[in-house]
Amino acid sequence: MLKRILFAHNGTPAAERALLYVEHLGRVEEAEVIVLHVYSVPEQYASATGYPALVASQEAVANELVTDAVDQLRQVGLNALGIAVAGTPARVILETARDQDVSLIILGARGPSSVKEVLLGDVSMEVLRYSRCPVLLVP
Repeated sequence: MLKRILFAHNGTPAAERALLYVEHLGRVEEAEVIVLHVYSVPEQYASATGYPALVASQEAVANELVTDAVDQLRQVGLNALGIAVAGTPARVILETARDQDVSLIILGARGPSSVKEVLLGDVSMEVLRYSRCPVLLVP
């Protein structure tokens, strides 16, 4: 039923826990997994002399995060690919889900202090509100 799963990985402990669900569902459904990390480039520092190095550093960390997750998924036999891109997280997640025709989006949510707080994270809430496919939030 699930042909392609989009895992929006933000590097948090919740995302690391969500990776276990990605792995399980990917194996059960024999689905392809797309690991996506969206990072924000701080435009207010664009005129600083070290700005290109800052951007390169963020890009390198994003690529490493994606590569590590993809490698972990491939080690258990899943077909996985990674994407690291600068942008607005919710917008990029939704666009990628649409463009890649995914069946499910999996996100790590903020800590489980209360259901209201978990669901009202800016990125989670926007993805839940506008997604055209099911979304799994893992606290």
